[in-house]
Amino acid sequence: MPAAVLLTRWSDSYDLLHAAFAIPLGLALGAAALASARSARRVEERTLGRVGGRRAARVGRALGILGLALAATAAVAVGVYGLLEYTGRQS
Repeated sequence: MPAAVLLTRWSDSYDLLHAAFAIPLGLALGAAALASARSARRVEERTLGRVGGRRAARVGRALGILGLALAATAAVAVGVYGLLEYTGRQS
């Protein structure tokens, strides 16, 4: 999402609202990270820790939560920006 915002700064044909395409991508990647972390945790539990992967599961879960939080924050920010743009045009 930050990369999408930076791309809007360098491009004349895109504005900040066009960067909203990254929000569903962030949601999808965050959900995928959480699913992968859950799967890794199950494998680690089934093998009684012999295979390892506990740390990777924790990092994956943290990154998944971070991705979902960033996507939610970006959705709120784009919504407020769109509302301000709309009310600015009305007056």
